[in-house]
Amino acid sequence: MATLTDSKQQKSSSGSGRVGFVSLGCPKALVDSERILTQLRMEGYDLVPNYEDADIVVVNTCGFIDSAKQESLDAIGEALKENGKVLVTGCMGAKAEDITKVHPNVLAVSGPQAYEQVVSQVHEFVPPPKSSETHDPFTDLAPPQGVKLTPRHYAYLKISEGCNHKCSFCIIPSMRGKLISRPVGGVLDEAERLAHAGVRELLVISQDTSAYGVDSKYQTGFWQGQPVKASLQGLCEALAELGIWVRLHYVYPYPHVDNIIPLMAEGKILPYLDIPFQHSSLSVLKAMKRPAATENTLKRIAAWRAMCPDLTIRSTFIVGFPGETDADFLELLDFLREAQLDRVGCFQYSAVEGAAANALPNHVPEEVKQDRWQQFMATQQLISAERLARKRGTTQLVIVDEVGANGIIGRSSADAPEIDGNVHVYLDPDRDPGFPDLPPINPGDIIEVTINDSDDYDLHGVYVGHL
Repeated sequence: MATLTDSKQQKSSSGSGRVGFVSLGCPKALVDSERILTQLRMEGYDLVPNYEDADIVVVNTCGFIDSAKQESLDAIGEALKENGKVLVTGCMGAKAEDITKVHPNVLAVSGPQAYEQVVSQVHEFVPPPKSSETHDPFTDLAPPQGVKLTPRHYAYLKISEGCNHKCSFCIIPSMRGKLISRPVGGVLDEAERLAHAGVRELLVISQDTSAYGVDSKYQTGFWQGQPVKASLQGLCEALAELGIWVRLHYVYPYPHVDNIIPLMAEGKILPYLDIPFQHSSLSVLKAMKRPAATENTLKRIAAWRAMCPDLTIRSTFIVGFPGETDADFLELLDFLREAQLDRVGCFQYSAVEGAAANALPNHVPEEVKQDRWQQFMATQQLISAERLARKRGTTQLVIVDEVGANGIIGRSSADAPEIDGNVHVYLDPDRDPGFPDLPPINPGDIIEVTINDSDDYDLHGVYVGHL
């Protein structure tokens, strides 16, 4: 989704240069946008929410699949039309000619992670304010946690950049390079600042979260004067000390992930794993250059749930991959039924320029992809509805996202923002009129909710009390 920054939170009192920002793509790109915005804000720039007030507009693009590229090109075109002075950065910027041949009037193009380059380009076209005249470092500083584009109560915590895998359908390594883990002390310092700023939920992200620290040979770092191993387990154990929700995304199913499940069972981090399995057929997984051990995967899922019965597993899959046969697809449906995953996304294979999979034989016709996608989603919908129905009568902890006239919308430990379901919360109709004993309920509060209904993707329940 395109997002222009919120001037109510980020606008300074000075007459500084004004920057508009459009952020597209995944949460990892969102974190890149936040880093650029934080640096600009520290230098005294105003961050404005509309084109007409901006002296320049930065568009952070996504270039993973064709539809994302088109969305990026459309956003650039809109910014050029509405403002005229546009800088482009992000994944699509790795191939600048794909942008400039459509929009030759952009001022400059840079690739992903080009934080310093983007800031320098802003300097070039909109010189930074002079501190002695316009920028008051005591009133115009960015907040300690940096500029965030998420609601105040949750934030993404990016722990590494790049990826060491060579999945045939993916071009991320060519755009973002090999895995580089952030020092564990720096990650934990950022997490602590976010917690102090009111964040109640951290969403840990990277290209490959479970590979954290492998590039540094899990070198021990320090946080709060104590040694912390730069590994997924070491990081999770330290994050648990912050006393807020910690949710893991983009976890590759390495064997050492087994060591994280006890932390979930003990309530130290959320019992939630986002693992992109992509497929179950051994032949398709081999063509994808993914781990091909479906039987072991099912056994591990069963073992994880034995250790942590409340574990939620989210995954994503690709249907219609080159060479996928009817038998491969039926095997995938059988896998879904046996694995009983809680949250699942599915994509029809789409050729990505530069991906090795483009050269594979036996591409699947578009109408077959669509039919398989529909069958996949219908199968998973039944599984999702059944698993949610089991929660009727239980009391769940829910983090509040919205409070309005029609009730409260929040999420349980099983629901990540934007991609999973919601919990719709209602006040108990048996309470006294006016609910005089009801404390204020605000976004970010964690409340107890008794679930009395469910549908295919969401839960419905009654407010019980605050945690």
